[in-house]
Amino acid sequence: MNSLKETPDILITGGTLLTMAPPEEIVEDPVIGIRDGKIDFIEKGKIPAGHYGAAREIIDASGCIVMPGLVNVHTHLAMTCFRGLADDLPLMTWLNDHIFPAEARFINRRTVYVGAMLAIAEMILSGTTTFCDGYFFEGEVGRAAIAAGMRGVIAQGFIDFPTPNQPGHSENAAIAERFVERWHDRSPLITPALVCHSPYTCSPDTLRIVKDVARRAGVTFQIHLAETREEVRLIRERYGKKSVQHLHDLDLLDQNTIAAHCIWLDGGELDLLAAGRVKVAHDPESNMKLGAGVAPVPEMLRRGIDVGLGTDGCASNNDLDLFGEMGMAARLQKVFSGDPTALTAKRVVEMATIGGARVLGMADRIGSIAPGKEADIILVDMRKPHLTPLYRPFSHLVYAARGADVVTSIIGGRIVMKERRLLQIELTAVMEEVRRIADRIIEAGFHHNAGRL
Repeated sequence: MNSLKETPDILITGGTLLTMAPPEEIVEDPVIGIRDGKIDFIEKGKIPAGHYGAAREIIDASGCIVMPGLVNVHTHLAMTCFRGLADDLPLMTWLNDHIFPAEARFINRRTVYVGAMLAIAEMILSGTTTFCDGYFFEGEVGRAAIAAGMRGVIAQGFIDFPTPNQPGHSENAAIAERFVERWHDRSPLITPALVCHSPYTCSPDTLRIVKDVARRAGVTFQIHLAETREEVRLIRERYGKKSVQHLHDLDLLDQNTIAAHCIWLDGGELDLLAAGRVKVAHDPESNMKLGAGVAPVPEMLRRGIDVGLGTDGCASNNDLDLFGEMGMAARLQKVFSGDPTALTAKRVVEMATIGGARVLGMADRIGSIAPGKEADIILVDMRKPHLTPLYRPFSHLVYAARGADVVTSIIGGRIVMKERRLLQIELTAVMEEVRRIADRIIEAGFHHNAGRL
């Protein structure tokens, strides 16, 4: 232990630290110093807080698991405005008959900003500190994240029919370039990206154009891939090939491509993804709710494919709690394969932290707790009936913990939630505005069109 250190801004003492980084992943009674937004040092042992000088804030983590903030690698934040609007429907019916029409009518800059702010509040309250989003008016998502102190990858969306912020698609390249340029280095919290909705809603030209811009700019390209049997059938009928082969032939597969869902893929297609070093966003709860299927995650991991966890949007999940997603991811693979070891608790926690960071190309900055990395840290209170006794921290996080057990969230060295209280978001006002948006949706008849009883 060094005897002399510069005074930290924040000092976290006590509890059980899960670093998610070798060599020592579990540290009892740690002392973590945070300075200038980054992790300055990690030590262990019951060392008096005053040893480090007069830290601006000292957080007692006794009885808590201290761990990296969770990384949500796939979501559509503004769809909180459509939470519960059209449940219990197949994906294509849900999209074409309900979600796309509702977006055309109600999505604008304000609804995206407010919907994103509600989503960010929900994520912070449940332990997520970084998200990867793709939607319309994506700059409003960036503005909301900066205001809330949230870290995010924001992806401008592209699709081959008129959208609320793009009446046509003839200017896709210019729109993509402007978006990346506008958000490049605008905030240390925000990373720009680009997303094409899917191979069946975007032409080969659109896919190539947007990917070319992403490649030149060095940003992530995202796409929904092989989410349903119907999508796979459409691609085969339209192009005479399988979904991954179609993207491969368009030169879309590389280390900066994130493919979401990836359910209906065979071994050859998984090999193509692995060879291209494509990353995968796994969204088990959304896939289950839409009856889409079960992604072959163990096979992906065996091939060395980086897989992170996402919630998808609130219209198809219907929440943004990654703790629930972790539990579902582990259980789903066990029941589907009949193998209780198919996806272990520790592997799932890795997918939600350092694995998600790898998917986003940010593993050098976030996803683990180590000196020099961004101070994105959460405290999970284990002093609860459903978390007592505690034998194995990873198992409890996956099979017993809930997002509501997170008591403190720190992002970039800034405390954004303390003792379950959000410090940067006026949550009551945000919720009230989203309710007013919902009232307009109901008045327009979309609520009844969705068939809710």
